[in-house]
Amino acid sequence: MPQKNNRQQNEYRCAIERTQNGKYCVRVRAVFRRRGWSLPVYFLASSFDRAMQKLAEAMQFLQHNEERLWFWAVDRSDDPKLVEELLGETGLQLDRRNEFPRRSTAVLVPAEKPVPPFLLSTLRRNLAPSSADERARLLAGD
Repeated sequence: MPQKNNRQQNEYRCAIERTQNGKYCVRVRAVFRRRGWSLPVYFLASSFDRAMQKLAEAMQFLQHNEERLWFWAVDRSDDPKLVEELLGETGLQLDRRNEFPRRSTAVLVPAEKPVPPFLLSTLRRNLAPSSADERARLLAGD
């Protein structure tokens, strides 16, 4: 079976952390390989289930709007606030932090295709342990 060309796939590296006030901070670094650019975003959620639901919505939004986001983020750099407005429509915010958490998981999705449900369940399964570890660390007072 021939291997799919990685240049035609988008990579979503995802991490979840608990904030000091108990919210879940979900960070996503979307790498759009066809055009060779990446878009780091994040959002906050009140529960793990809501975080996973918003993650699914965010990934579908990023997949569906890749060209539009690229055009306004890279090609039209004279108005950098516009991409933030586009992201804000779905509750996403531009992540300006340089370092990405080590405990993260990644999935590859063919460009211009919807994110398959089995990949979302894989993300959920892989992110759940890091969420539990973070919760235990916060409860311990570290």
